[in-house]
Amino acid sequence: MDRKKVIIIGSGLGGLSSGVVLAKNGYRVTVLEQDALPGGCLQCFCRRGVKFETGMHFIGSADEGQILNKMMRYLEIDGQVELARLDTDRYNVVSLQGEEFEFANGREAFIERMASRFPGQTDNLARYCRLVESISAASSLHTLKYGQTDGAVTAEYQLRSVNEVVEEIITDSLLQKVLVGDLPLYAAVRDKTPFSVHAFIMDFYNRSAFRFVGGSDVLVRALTDVLTGHGGEVRTRSRVTRIVCDATHAIGVEVNGGELLPADYVISAAHPMRTMEMLGDTHLIRPAFRKRIASIPQTIGGFSVYLHFKENKVPYMNHNYFAYDTDTPWGCEQYDEESWPKGYLYMHVCDRAGQEFARSGILLTYMRMDELMAWQDTVPGRRGADYEAFVDGRARRLIAALDRRFPGIKDNIECFYVSSPLTYRDYTGTQDGSIYGVAKDITLGSAGRVPHKTRIPNVFMTGQNVNSHGMLGVIVGTMVTCGEFLTPKYIYEQILEANK
Repeated sequence: MDRKKVIIIGSGLGGLSSGVVLAKNGYRVTVLEQDALPGGCLQCFCRRGVKFETGMHFIGSADEGQILNKMMRYLEIDGQVELARLDTDRYNVVSLQGEEFEFANGREAFIERMASRFPGQTDNLARYCRLVESISAASSLHTLKYGQTDGAVTAEYQLRSVNEVVEEIITDSLLQKVLVGDLPLYAAVRDKTPFSVHAFIMDFYNRSAFRFVGGSDVLVRALTDVLTGHGGEVRTRSRVTRIVCDATHAIGVEVNGGELLPADYVISAAHPMRTMEMLGDTHLIRPAFRKRIASIPQTIGGFSVYLHFKENKVPYMNHNYFAYDTDTPWGCEQYDEESWPKGYLYMHVCDRAGQEFARSGILLTYMRMDELMAWQDTVPGRRGADYEAFVDGRARRLIAALDRRFPGIKDNIECFYVSSPLTYRDYTGTQDGSIYGVAKDITLGSAGRVPHKTRIPNVFMTGQNVNSHGMLGVIVGTMVTCGEFLTPKYIYEQILEANK
């Protein structure tokens, strides 16, 4: 049997999951990663014996029978990844205007808890939850009901903004803001981000919420083990410098500027702009398409502070904490030197199930790349003393903001580490250090979307920019891309068979 050769560029979740699906279906898969370790935003790093997550910090809908659980079973990793459930009564906490508001798992519990603070909004909260669930249900890949989609629902809420819909349903102005308190999870921008993005993420986490026990890189090991078990391979320190094409299609890739690896198919899990660069000047990609990809807006960059806590000093926080120093979650990307940071997301890393104290945590806030232009031509570890002083100063300001909400916590920090949009750019290849890649924008319509197929018949794209970011968004994109090889119907049938 002639097994077709597939080369996948990038070993993040999109690349690895695509590799697993195709390898288990008989393709010869090689995943190429430019860094020393696979994983992309799933990577973790260790300092002084303490582990820190760099990108994916928690997941949802992973309970038995829920959509992510079914996808993990299909990918054969459900038994290899241990999860720790977040507090079902308060998996997310939003701190706004000096008050804290708790998100509870499950529709009824969520409504009851929110309504206890906003008693006049019970019916509106129920209407909001029904709409969120209906939008998720309109996607056949979120319900695994092949061919049973509601295109009208999907289209309408891809073209209406988060704030427009929330403010139409909810009449209490404070509750309107609370319900979007988790918007750093998708870097929403007022009047631009589609309500459908909010709905998918809200539905995903409201059904159930978990952290990875031992850090998100357990997912990398699990996917790599499955991939290699099906005959695939992952090669690190293998930077694809060119996708090589003849007059009609791709014939392989050039690695590290020299080695040519032949391929029947190429899937790029890299940022679409990086993919266009790898395709060089081939006539197979139209200039208009290149221009469109180059003009798609990106979500804002991220600035992270990784906190190493003193031993047995900081109680483990089994929820996520969204804090705002202004009276709204909106507009945190619009800051100046005095107002930064307007808000942040604070989380702990789960080292083991049932732990009493946290060893590490993360503070995540927004940062624009234009603040870092003086160091744009530098590389990690060699950015210079001015850069180190800049990020150290910003980190200390962020820690001071945390200390105002959690008095005394800065005295319980042993040390900290920092990543900026430059770090994201250099390790993940995202444009301008964008935290989630391509921004979803209702004003652009289809012109702002990245297709999984290119005009080159054997070159495809996958990853967070093709469908959506986050674990489920990326895996759904994987199924769409792999559907070009196996047919969508066949993938649906395989997923259902794996979950019998």
